[in-house]
Amino acid sequence: MGAPIGVLALQGDVREHRRSLERIGREVVEVKTPADLQRVAGIVLPGGESTAISLLLNSSGLTEPLTNAIAGGLPTFGTCAGLVLLARSILDGRPDQVQLKGLDVVVRRNGYGRQLASFEGHVAGHGPLDGAALPAVFIRAPIIESVGADVEVLGTIDHAGIETPTLVRHGSVLASSFHPELTSDDRIHHLFCDMVEAATK
Repeated sequence: MGAPIGVLALQGDVREHRRSLERIGREVVEVKTPADLQRVAGIVLPGGESTAISLLLNSSGLTEPLTNAIAGGLPTFGTCAGLVLLARSILDGRPDQVQLKGLDVVVRRNGYGRQLASFEGHVAGHGPLDGAALPAVFIRAPIIESVGADVEVLGTIDHAGIETPTLVRHGSVLASSFHPELTSDDRIHHLFCDMVEAATK
């Protein structure tokens, strides 16, 4: 089964990520407190509302422990709002929202449009996912505007004629602008679990 993986359980797609991880045989811990964080070998930051998650991170006392854990190499997977929280720079964000700064990317909140502009498509896989067509659900999704020199682009989509990063990895941090947990394709969750296992050896 491997080491337990946490899902930040303050707001958002907690149940969907839990289901994806349990489907591939992983033990899941819902992380709501700093004590919960101590129990896990990796953590998923789910999609949801980044502003609401920011407020709840502060009120739960998780902001500093989570920031420190990510900086210390805790394998972390952020989807949609989770990507926004992890980015080193956020365009169109709120000045008071939490920035965990675990990922050297610049993102724009709701970059693909508001709720009515949500869509489904396929992401082209690169690197360990080379050649894969990954089903992807974009809901008020952030756009990755730029990536740092050490960031691997593992997935892209054609957006307005431009090949746009949608799945990236920087060291122990993996993040997507879409929601893989809303599909039955578990390859990205498998990739994250491989990262967790590599970090615990």
